Amino acid sequence: MTRLSIVRHGQTDWNLHKRIQGSTDIPLNATGRAEAATTGLGLLTRSWDGIVASPLMRAAETARIIAGELGLARPELVPALTERHHGDIEGLSFTERQEKFPNGVVVPGLESRQAVLDRVLPAFSLLAAAHPGQSLLVVSHGGVIGTLLRHATDGERPRHDELIANGSVHDFEWREGRLVLLHFAATVRTPQDAGHTPG
Repeated sequence: MTRLSIVRHGQTDWNLHKRIQGSTDIPLNATGRAEAATTGLGLLTRSWDGIVASPLMRAAETARIIAGELGLARPELVPALTERHHGDIEGLSFTERQEKFPNGVVVPGLESRQAVLDRVLPAFSLLAAAHPGQSLLVVSHGGVIGTLLRHATDGERPRHDELIANGSVHDFEWREGRLVLLHFAATVRTPQDAGHTPG
């Protein structure tokens, strides 16, 4: 059994303006760096054996900041943890996405949730095999975390009113070859969150 606590990276300007990031490599903004530091400080009460991250700038920098707060070695970058690819809707706001690709219209280049699982779960299996009995921090993305939550809860979470906030930490275990959810740090959606986008 290996504990995998999955952190969503800090805020970027595209998060702020509710633009779909996907695999577009957008850096943290000042708020995102502060969120990463706050998350790191909040994790000081727990014991950690290492930290890994998506190689996209926003996740890698979040992981470096958290590692600095926790006194951990430099994060290992794991390409399989990259955000879900959103194809032709990357860079669009929610409204623009709905105008260009209304519900039911196929988005060229959009990675399926199953494809995300097909790359992330084997990566977790390898991490668990390399770190049996340990606790790892995993810095990734909203789309990846949402996909993992749906997988671990048979589609019950996240609910329509639940957001995966920047800097939030969600606890899982890799147990006997499968991912088990221990804690989902959901944020309740407010009217200001309309058009919230993953990334």
